[in-house]
Amino acid sequence: ARGLPQAVAASRAAWGGPHLRLLEAGRPVQIRTFHSWFAALLRGAPVSVLQSLGLPTRFELLEDDQEAVARVWRRFHAAVERDGEARADYEASVASYGRFNTLKALDSALAKRVEFAMADAHGVVAESVRSFGEMFPEFAGAESVEALLQAEGVRHPLLDAARTLGRASAPTFVAKGVELEMAVTAGDLQGVLDALLTKGQEIRKFSEKLAGLDVVRAGQAVAVRMCEARTQHEAWLHHHRIARLARLLVEAYAGVKREHGWVDMSDVERTAHVLLSDPVLAGWVQERLDQQVRHLLIDEFQDTNALQWQALHAWLASYAGAGGDGPSVFIVGDPKQSIYRFRRAEPQVFEAAQRFIERDLQGDRLACDHTHRNAPAVLAAVNTVMQAAQRDGLYGGFRAHTTQSREACAVDALSAIPRPGEG
Repeated sequence: ARGLPQAVAASRAAWGGPHLRLLEAGRPVQIRTFHSWFAALLRGAPVSVLQSLGLPTRFELLEDDQEAVARVWRRFHAAVERDGEARADYEASVASYGRFNTLKALDSALAKRVEFAMADAHGVVAESVRSFGEMFPEFAGAESVEALLQAEGVRHPLLDAARTLGRASAPTFVAKGVELEMAVTAGDLQGVLDALLTKGQEIRKFSEKLAGLDVVRAGQAVAVRMCEARTQHEAWLHHHRIARLARLLVEAYAGVKREHGWVDMSDVERTAHVLLSDPVLAGWVQERLDQQVRHLLIDEFQDTNALQWQALHAWLASYAGAGGDGPSVFIVGDPKQSIYRFRRAEPQVFEAAQRFIERDLQGDRLACDHTHRNAPAVLAAVNTVMQAAQRDGLYGGFRAHTTQSREACAVDALSAIPRPGEG
């Protein structure tokens, strides 16, 4: 049924021999999820490791963290209320982006709390959004975006543009010149932008016949750069506000778990990563794994998240260049079938694993574009969608799939998103 040659299928009565020998070998096959394997590592972890990670030595493993997440918000808001800086951050974020978007950002940070904590510990979070002074060298050294109007390189082009508009014959242009001069004098950045740019922050059009139009354009160019600098500064402020609040939220979440003696799946992954990557502990863990694992097969690898791969990579990388001394490794997956983003799955992890197997373990990459189970109409739909995605640069490396099946069927679209202009 699966395409085996008839002679092999006819000899299936002899298959009991290898199976029996496998059972008698004393090393049974284990089928485990990443979490069950990592949980086993956690249960055998030294107490010092658990303590360093803030985990209890006696714990209840949470398969679902919804209850813990539901309990954290009251504790978090109480902490915000007590902390003046946190309250200011929270109120500023709500004022700028609304309560829904603020809580959505914090909820996203909590969902990736381990990745957030690890990135934060290495300074990645603090450096993720650059200040406007770094992005705009001509504004470096300014204490704030508003203070830019005091800089000579900014003030002079703007005042020159104001004087040029003030000499125009059109009353509307003169009015904009007066408006611009007053805004520069008062240090009113928004007033400057309103005078030279439209509400959509685009360059305001002035007549091509305006004498000194190039001077006005130079002032508008400065205004555009200041507008971009302000946007960058607002992004920088928001990023750091949310980062500070996220640290408080993660701390509150850890407190909820400590109170109940809970350990969640993120803790399991983090502990496994520590055990498998620590230069001292890794040797001890690897020795145990060497005694237990001879062949490693990982299926549905496209649904692996980055932290799971880092833990696995830390173990397998120790065998790189060992001349086949480690377990055999066989990874199976299909990035276009990755459907677990809500569990932090990343299709790019599969590509990273491919490169590692080929480069560091000198393994082979095998590709299968032929199936025995999908009807032709199904694959026709898959080929159409994936080839279109590849043409649009949204996917790479796709090859048209074929099938052994001849089963007749039809593919119906559950929903369709109309293109612009199609209603």
